[in-house]
Amino acid sequence: MASDQAFVDFILDQLQPTGPVSARKMFGEYGLYWDDKLFALVCDNKLFVKPTAAGRAYLAPALVEAPPYPGAKPSLLIEEGLDDRAWLQQLVRLTVAALPPPKLKKNKVK
Repeated sequence: MASDQAFVDFILDQLQPTGPVSARKMFGEYGLYWDDKLFALVCDNKLFVKPTAAGRAYLAPALVEAPPYPGAKPSLLIEEGLDDRAWLQQLVRLTVAALPPPKLKKNKVK
């Protein structure tokens, strides 16, 4: 089941004042980006944040990990707290700060 645009828009609205957050459609679902850094996925109208030590510590003891789609590595499943804008923004700030910068893509030579 693909995610609803309305759910993605809600998450983006909650994160809007945090920084340069955007969504890109990917295989019927969505990737959430801070500039060019992928930090979360929206799959089946659920938010999956990339796991980091800072994110796990912030969510403890209510930490839930699950794969966003079959065969994927587990991510931090965020079901509670989506309505708490400040809480969600802090989770994203901690996660983005802990993630490495995106790898530069090499141009293919023809």
